[in-house]
Amino acid sequence: MRIAIAGSSGLIGTALARSLRADGHEVVRLVRRPARAGDEVSWDPRRRFVDTAGLAGCDGVVNLAGAGVGDHRWTEAYRREIRDSRVLGTAALAEAVTALDTPPRVLLCGSAVGYYGDTGDRAVDEDAPPGEGFLPGVCVEWEAAAEPAREAGIRTVWARTGLVVSRQGGAWGRMFPLFRAGLGGRLGDGRQYWSFISLHDEIAALRHILDTESLSGPVNLTAPDPVTNREVTAAMGRVLRRPTLFAVPETALRAVLGEMAGDVLASQRVLPGRLLESGFSFAFPGIDEAITAALRS
Repeated sequence: MRIAIAGSSGLIGTALARSLRADGHEVVRLVRRPARAGDEVSWDPRRRFVDTAGLAGCDGVVNLAGAGVGDHRWTEAYRREIRDSRVLGTAALAEAVTALDTPPRVLLCGSAVGYYGDTGDRAVDEDAPPGEGFLPGVCVEWEAAAEPAREAGIRTVWARTGLVVSRQGGAWGRMFPLFRAGLGGRLGDGRQYWSFISLHDEIAALRHILDTESLSGPVNLTAPDPVTNREVTAAMGRVLRRPTLFAVPETALRAVLGEMAGDVLASQRVLPGRLLESGFSFAFPGIDEAITAALRS
């Protein structure tokens, strides 16, 4: 296959491109500058520009681009960056693929379990409505931006990804050094559910979606058994063989993180209903397995 990837320099995009190339597929990367190589396509998501000539012959287009949610404190300007980097980029790609004489078979768009908001102890699957707040609102707009592709008859999938367990980057990548140093601990009361997925299973699930014609619409990319932050803390201690005596109280989180603290403390018990129904099998379904796999990668 020939697959175009936006966000190919990020944690998930880098791993997906590597996996596809290892199996002999051709990968073209969308870059925010003039293309300098045969595997690059120029685009400018803010201007909603894509060099559509570079997408010709693509079997699938994957959009994983977006500013990191946890990279900065949520000022008004950075909230706008989080939203615009996702919505404008997705809109640009949706318009680009519909303009092609021969459009790709699938447009696979990143999304997040943040769509569901705080679900407490209640387990939710893809049929659940969106939650309330900033991140659910962003996810709703993010997914809606791909609607023109769906209306044009292109199979369109929104991959609602949970917390990716990897030491190479993302939120979990910042946790590993703390726990290795014996400074890790629960956040708040630790009762909030974390819907996680190993990086290996994340990439396998994305490739499963690309290959599975019956999958369209929202698909949750989370392990089948979400665990609480307290359980994550205990698992990190077990696998790394370090104490987990420290705890960060809610008041401290709110002082340091501001509005973002509400999402860190939110409980999201999200189940991968459609992924399992389509026959996908997780290599690392448990939290201990996922952490151990991250250490070996």
